[in-house]
Amino acid sequence: MKIEVRNTCSEFNSYRAARVKSLFNCESGANFSFDADVPVDDTGWKLGVIVGPSGSGKTSIGRMIWPDVGIYDGGAGWPDDAPIVDAIAPRGGFDDVTGALSAVGLGSVPAWLRPYRALSNGERFRAGLARVIAEGAERVIIDEFTSVVDRQIAKIGAGAFSKAWKRGGGQAVLLSCHYDVLDWLEPDWVFDTRTGELARGLLWRRPKFELEVFATDGSYWPMFEPHHYLKLPRMVAAKYFVGFVDGEAVCHMGVAPRLNTGGMRGSRMVVMPEWQGAGVGMRFLNEVCRLQFTEANPFNDRTNSVFFNTSHPGLCAALRRDKNWVQVSQLMGGASRARSIASLKSSRGKAGTSKALVGGGESGFGGHFRAVQGFKMQRALAL
Repeated sequence: MKIEVRNTCSEFNSYRAARVKSLFNCESGANFSFDADVPVDDTGWKLGVIVGPSGSGKTSIGRMIWPDVGIYDGGAGWPDDAPIVDAIAPRGGFDDVTGALSAVGLGSVPAWLRPYRALSNGERFRAGLARVIAEGAERVIIDEFTSVVDRQIAKIGAGAFSKAWKRGGGQAVLLSCHYDVLDWLEPDWVFDTRTGELARGLLWRRPKFELEVFATDGSYWPMFEPHHYLKLPRMVAAKYFVGFVDGEAVCHMGVAPRLNTGGMRGSRMVVMPEWQGAGVGMRFLNEVCRLQFTEANPFNDRTNSVFFNTSHPGLCAALRRDKNWVQVSQLMGGASRARSIASLKSSRGKAGTSKALVGGGESGFGGHFRAVQGFKMQRALAL
């Protein structure tokens, strides 16, 4: 599609305007012209990018690509009296909405329960992308892509959006002044308004990074705890693992013995918000669990399986897709908290039982409607 941008505005002759013209030898600022040839009429592409400095014509080109579609405004149309999990595709399915949020890296469950106005800039950016994906638009144009977020969130968010968008059948054109997201997006074509050149093909590849996994003493948990969707006490007799990228702690998980069932139990898995969507979560989980069948786990000779329970819809779906995991349970209703309190009181009354292990007072688990799904990694599949 050949596009001719011809923007005009009034010619001003005020004192200051005249002085600027004189000082900088600028005859006029009333006209802007730019010609572009972008391949939006071609078939077989899903993601295109128009990139260039501010004021170089990106938005003007975007308006003319699909006039009937217009430019998507990620900050418009959000209700103030509803959380984003209700505001996104209100007529869509619950799993579709939570899946879209997870797909773009907004996996923080507490954020799902806030209205759009209460989110951070990074969360708003991802919520807008999730809405685009959940609504399943055939065509969309997004302006100022990644302009309002820091560059770490921009790159990870761009990569997450690209993967999620390409699973569908729609076409998206992104308008951005940032070149650092191109490799993460892996677009089908890029038009650069700075040079007027069009590039397409397999020219961009998502950067690779190394995730290092270390066993720790649990001292990192306070850093990750605010981002976990449950508020629970420390795991008993647990060993903790933290994943690092270039010296930065990005993910966390605890593992405790469950030898009565022939294995270990993983819990307290958290991926930092700025790294959600980068693909580190499942890789980290699988590596930590694999280590339980090696000498890294002092009980490895008694470990036949590693168990992991979660309520997170996105993580449940990822575990079901992963060949290393088998689903073994599914509790779709809440447990009785009263029964749990009675059980803990009974345990405290038994001779030789540590009160530290069974809690005190009226503490108990349950009393909620949290759907918990259980999964198992077996030694034969992991090694």
